[in-house]
Amino acid sequence: MTGTTDIKPTDDRELVLTRLIDAPREKVYRAWTEADLLKQWFAPLPWTTPNAELDVRPGGSNRIVMRSPEGQDFPNFGVYLEVVPNEKLVVTDAFTEAWKPSEKPFMTVILTFEDEGGKTRYTARVRHWTTADREAHEKMGFHQGWGQCADQLATLTAKL
Repeated sequence: MTGTTDIKPTDDRELVLTRLIDAPREKVYRAWTEADLLKQWFAPLPWTTPNAELDVRPGGSNRIVMRSPEGQDFPNFGVYLEVVPNEKLVVTDAFTEAWKPSEKPFMTVILTFEDEGGKTRYTARVRHWTTADREAHEKMGFHQGWGQCADQLATLTAKL
């Protein structure tokens, strides 16, 4: 079961989503850091995540492929900037691997996992390089898509 709380963005380039997930933060963190778990919830259904390669350490890279219902693959590359087990993950698409700059940086994601009486206050702060990028992400359906994924994450972690 999830609940929402309003957390305000820090500026006009940030989008924020938060949920209270009925699972300990260790399980929510695992679902973000273990590829086999991440593939089960990461894309909003009916999209899927057929491939996830995660090197979860500062400077480590990730490659996550989302697949549309029509079968088109959308690979996403990033580098972990900060990793605090069971508490925080920071990842950016400004780099694709080993500090190799990406063609077009779009966002940095700051995920926090806070204990709230055995449940997890899961917060995703998504910071964009420009206001136009933030607006584009919002128009893509950030709140609906990330919200649906958070619900899928909650369903998965309840079973772990």
